[in-house]
Amino acid sequence: MSLLDQTRLPAEEVWLDLSDYREVVSAIQKMRVRGAPAIGIAGAYAVALAATELESLEVDDFMAQLVVSADVIARARPTGANLGWAVKRMLSVARSAKTPGVAVATLVEEAGRIQMEDEAANRAIGRFGAELLPPHGAVLTHCNAGALATAGYGTALGVIRSAWADGKLSRVFATETRPLLQGSRLTAWELAHDGIDATLLPDSAAGQLMRRGEVQSVVVGADRIAANGDVANKIGTYSLAVLARENGVPFYVAAPTSTVDVSLSGGDAIPIEEREASEVTHLNGTRIAAEGVSAVNPAFDITPSKYVTAIVTERAVLRAPYGPAIAATMEARHD
Repeated sequence: MSLLDQTRLPAEEVWLDLSDYREVVSAIQKMRVRGAPAIGIAGAYAVALAATELESLEVDDFMAQLVVSADVIARARPTGANLGWAVKRMLSVARSAKTPGVAVATLVEEAGRIQMEDEAANRAIGRFGAELLPPHGAVLTHCNAGALATAGYGTALGVIRSAWADGKLSRVFATETRPLLQGSRLTAWELAHDGIDATLLPDSAAGQLMRRGEVQSVVVGADRIAANGDVANKIGTYSLAVLARENGVPFYVAAPTSTVDVSLSGGDAIPIEEREASEVTHLNGTRIAAEGVSAVNPAFDITPSKYVTAIVTERAVLRAPYGPAIAATMEARHD
């Protein structure tokens, strides 16, 4: 499989050719591929690669070893729901195959199907979300929830792309998204590539722009959504949601239903990944913090559902009370 190394953007576009599922796990952990939907797709292909490695085994041994490999893949990053969802779906397909050879072929097809379904979902999210944005307004987004984070088009950026194509937006603000700068490195790169009027701002400047009336809506993606509508997303999302509420700005979350985890009743049950302190204390390998100073580096935070104006999925726009809305949407998804 081929992955665009997102750690090298925007300076250079480097593609990685990976043939071992362990390489894919490493790429996920090192954020060479990132974004909940994209990680899920990468995980699906990783399961297919693991199965290829085990194809010569007898059926029972094949499945037993594949489950072990799949568990390693599913644990590559803990917060996003899509990775575990994709791995579980792939294992279900493998169990239905009569021989390892059939399983391998079927798994490759299933990974491709997951990829195609995600892009179609992104485009539906874009259409639904664009209808929510006021005409000639400015939108603010955080982190990167674009084509790079998905199979293509994007969730939050899918909404922005669709609204821009409809002539509804006057301007897009993208936060830098510290400490790894996904906004400045990735989102700004995508928006510039598409010719969308994009303005970069420090994360801490968002409140001032909202207070001055320069932002009419906020649109972000999600890594996991609990059954009650609580949202896990890139660190800093919660702060933006609180600021949006204080300033009367609608706060929208755009995500496919594969990001919804109805097994978790609320956001407090979502595991939050803690990453290395060096991502905060160093920049491009150079220490920028004083020696002896430690750092806390949670990769995500939880935004309680009370701050969310609407959740935009590929099936519908969900509004509070989120529990019943999410339950009905997820039940329809499995019909």
